[in-house]
Amino acid sequence: MTPAERDALCFLPATEVAAAVAARRLSPVEVVDAVLERIEAVDPELGAFCTPVPDRARAEAADLADRLARGEAAGPLAGVPLGVKDLIATAGIRTTSGSPAYRDHVPDQDDIVVERVRGAGGVVLGKTNTTEFGYSPAGHNPLFPPTRNPWAPSLTPGGSSAGSAAAVAAGLGPVALGSDGGCSLRVPASFCELVGMKPSMGRVPVWPGCRDERFPGMSGWESVEHLGALTRTVADTALLLSVLAGPDPRDRHSVPCGDVDWRAAARAGAAEGCAGLRVAYSPDLGYLPVDPEVRRVVGEAVGAFTDLGCVVEEVVPGWADPAEAFQAVITAETDLSGMRALVDRYGAEMSPHLVAWMTRAWTARELTDANIARKALANRMAGLMSRYDLLVTPTAAVAPFPVGVQGPERIDGRAVADTAWIGFNYPASLTGQPAVSLPAGRTRDGLPVGLQVVGRHLADGTVLRVAAAYEVARPWAHRRPRAGDAAQGTAGRRAVGRRAVGRGAAGRRA
Repeated sequence: MTPAERDALCFLPATEVAAAVAARRLSPVEVVDAVLERIEAVDPELGAFCTPVPDRARAEAADLADRLARGEAAGPLAGVPLGVKDLIATAGIRTTSGSPAYRDHVPDQDDIVVERVRGAGGVVLGKTNTTEFGYSPAGHNPLFPPTRNPWAPSLTPGGSSAGSAAAVAAGLGPVALGSDGGCSLRVPASFCELVGMKPSMGRVPVWPGCRDERFPGMSGWESVEHLGALTRTVADTALLLSVLAGPDPRDRHSVPCGDVDWRAAARAGAAEGCAGLRVAYSPDLGYLPVDPEVRRVVGEAVGAFTDLGCVVEEVVPGWADPAEAFQAVITAETDLSGMRALVDRYGAEMSPHLVAWMTRAWTARELTDANIARKALANRMAGLMSRYDLLVTPTAAVAPFPVGVQGPERIDGRAVADTAWIGFNYPASLTGQPAVSLPAGRTRDGLPVGLQVVGRHLADGTVLRVAAAYEVARPWAHRRPRAGDAAQGTAGRRAVGRRAVGRGAAGRRA
């Protein structure tokens, strides 16, 4: 295989990889070797993987090849290499949650989604970088070098699924697992020109994440956390969700998924479109400052829904900004006693914004007021969605900004909090509705912008169908970033070797 062929293989969609491996046209060893070679060359510049496990990945690929040669059935993800966000538990592979408090933590069990990926024939390449415990929408933490955006390496890829997004955009695996409690699939999808879908609450079970009371920081966000994938195509998103979705008794919030045929919904959208759907478009939700270039790009992209036969109306939804309520809801689900103990021990090394959050003197009234605000938001959202099939907004209020920054201080001339730019994401997080970020286009400076599509409660199939129709109308997957392509392979191999820890089952818990 020539270098050009190996490079092309790295950008092959997961659907095509799995089909070729199942048909014995490709060996899973070939696929994994090609992606690992690209990681060696490209990732020293990007920092997508914080704990790569190349030896383990090669062994898994070889084992899969042997089983296929013996005539065993290929799973739906046969030979698909992927990264796993460092908030998601992986048995025998270090899982730090981006925190010095867990720098040597090696779980003894896989999260349910990792179990399902492995059972479907997927090959785990390692852990992808995240912000500390996911409490930030940027792409840096105090434990590892910051993750950089493949389209512009001086800029952030967004977060907290920063490494997963950078990896997929740069061809370091066709898909990667991530999580989204407040914006963490959708925002990096927006910044890295990817598809990032947060399915309805409970569609994809979460365990032990959010639920293992032994580990402060890893045990919060229970009522808002969603797991999913970052991909380059809608069909790949549907493929991953067909594997990940479905109830599990370990997650008390998980729900049956027999009402959604994930892959059929995407195929129907690509083939038949989405004519007749009613779309509510809100460029600012009535209260958010938005960068003029983002407003322009998303406004032009919304025209695709009209072209597809949807009825589009601009709306002001009519609810109050839930940003403060969101932070309080998260706090109420956090082990504050445990987190404050970690701050006492590791605070000098931890993220300053996280330390300030955990040590703030929260009151019971703030926390209960947040629950009432959440109910009010859900009621107003339900009223809006009784009239419309979809709500469309920008995903982020700004385009990517410099690495190491929590968020811009001003948007469209207004002084803002450093989290104001993610305000479009809070409503669907608090209501649990399905939401996907799709590439909307580029700013005049060439930076990616995302468009968010929110569906009715449990209407995941409709969201996928619309996403697939939109992708046909405004394709993006053919574009590739150039970041890291000139890197020397030998330097990359040395870097991977330095960071490749946690391969065995041994390890010290924090």
